[in-house]
Amino acid sequence: MSFRWVVGTVFVFSGFVKGIDPMGFQYKLNDYLVPLHLQFLDFLSLPGSFLLSFAEFAIGTALLTGILTKISTKLAFIFMVFFTPLTLYIALKNPVTDCGCFGDALVISNWQTFYKNIVLIIFAFVLMIESKNLLFIATPNYRKTVFYTFIFCYISVVYWSYNHEPVFDFRPYKVGANIPDGMKIPEGSPTDVYTNIYYYRNRKSNEVKKFGDSDFPWQDTINWKFESMDKPLLIKSGYKPPIHDFSIQTINQDDVTETFLQDSVLTFFVIAYDLEKSSHQKQKELNNLASWAKNKNYHFVGLTSTSGVALKKYQTEQLPAYEMMFTDQITLKTIIRANPGLILLKKGTVIAKWHFNDFPTPEKAEAIINSEMNKKLNH
Repeated sequence: MSFRWVVGTVFVFSGFVKGIDPMGFQYKLNDYLVPLHLQFLDFLSLPGSFLLSFAEFAIGTALLTGILTKISTKLAFIFMVFFTPLTLYIALKNPVTDCGCFGDALVISNWQTFYKNIVLIIFAFVLMIESKNLLFIATPNYRKTVFYTFIFCYISVVYWSYNHEPVFDFRPYKVGANIPDGMKIPEGSPTDVYTNIYYYRNRKSNEVKKFGDSDFPWQDTINWKFESMDKPLLIKSGYKPPIHDFSIQTINQDDVTETFLQDSVLTFFVIAYDLEKSSHQKQKELNNLASWAKNKNYHFVGLTSTSGVALKKYQTEQLPAYEMMFTDQITLKTIIRANPGLILLKKGTVIAKWHFNDFPTPEKAEAIINSEMNKKLNH
């Protein structure tokens, strides 16, 4: 039945792209908790990220392979019964602009997510009703082997991605991406469209009346007096560049973004979005790498959103051999899924990224840099 292929494929794809980026899905779950006033459940976001992704992938794989069809079709329907009303609420209230249902691999609007779920819940209901009539060509033992092989591979990939970087990087800061290019808005791109509500008081009757953009009496000062206006309401979003919040400030609040993005000198950035939650086990390795980089006349800078007492405590206790600067926390979380992580840039282009479990020695960093230089020469 084609319904089975549609529901199964969507579940597998959704579970896989979120599963290979568990921290990214964790951040998205945290985004949902804020408007729902459930921040006290933050501690459940990471295990929830693993469990929800695995559940989607396992249900989808079971549907595609024909394992436990009665249970898998019922679970698929229950899954959709829970999430369809939730996505309707999100579409109406718009607490987050991206549902995150397909991670960073495929970004769709909240209304598109709801419409997608309407189709899936209908398909899932039909599958649940017709579960006894589903036919499969392969033998049960072969289908079981395929199912458990896929599950084993999935768990292995998720484990690797969590302890390193995601095996597939769909973010705008992936290796090879140029940050300045990602911040550009193409000429002729649509812009945001807003509507305004104005309030004018009638000078004769003293009545306050509401007007829109097309009929507010701004020229009729004899009969109307301006009172106030509401905050402009966004009715249609324009083009949003993939990168729109990247900036670097020194501790003295000097903007040095362009300095690093345009400089031809190689730049290492230590990314630690929250120094109080950051792992400090590799601080000695970072300091050694920083000393080596400075001797090579490379830039080596720490980027964080932590300030004040927490920053001073980190500097006093860990003695970083590099200057700390400030960048928006969400941006830092997007750049790399590690706290801390390390990236290497040249003129704004991402050359390499490392999770703290994979920080390079000076020798390995030198090899990567030499390889990059050879590529440039060959071109």
